[in-house]
Amino acid sequence: MGREEQIEEREVLESIFPDEITDISETEFRICVTLDVPDKDEDEAHEPPQFLLSVRYPEDYPDSAPHLDIIALPNAPSHPDFSVADDRDRLLAGLADTVQESLGMAMVFTLVSALKEAAEQLVQDRRDAAEAVREEALLSAEREENKKFHGTPVTPETFLRWREGFLREVEERERREEEERLAELKRARVKEPVKLTGRQLWERGLVGKGDEDDDDEGVPAEALEKLQVEAQ
Repeated sequence: MGREEQIEEREVLESIFPDEITDISETEFRICVTLDVPDKDEDEAHEPPQFLLSVRYPEDYPDSAPHLDIIALPNAPSHPDFSVADDRDRLLAGLADTVQESLGMAMVFTLVSALKEAAEQLVQDRRDAAEAVREEALLSAEREENKKFHGTPVTPETFLRWREGFLREVEERERREEEERLAELKRARVKEPVKLTGRQLWERGLVGKGDEDDDDEGVPAEALEKLQVEAQ
């Protein structure tokens, strides 16, 4: 009874997958599964992921589960969001419930459909996760940029710290201005004494005519002091 159902199912599968199914033996065959996943980037086109589902009937199939395996196609191009080596165990484990629900019935077409859907969802989940990471990076960069325009929120504590710093700055500026003002006043009061020639000293009666060529050492101190006061 089991063998008759196996032959009947194999004929149905031939009509559904005429180009995808390949016999290995009377009880074993492989079906090529192609995933329908659009390219996420038009500038980076990739061949759609493909793999082989290997099916081997046990003697009492469909009352017992078929032996299943997922095999990579020879020389198949790699795909950024799918890998048979990485995804094989996960996808096969995902078929366990479908197998148990289908015991006693021809189930290979159901298994191929479930496997294809699960693999396509796996690719989409990876793309969604990558997009979420990219969007979070963009939002993070935007938040950092917005900080430049919002500044630091004002709280009583931050205001008091700002006020203390501002008052210290004002006091320091006023101190420097006062020091500069006093220094300017000091410079304005101090003047260089005016030095007179011997003739000017003689004309003012500070030296005698005979001392016209003498230097300032012969000038009385009182006369010099008087001269400096007049020069100011």
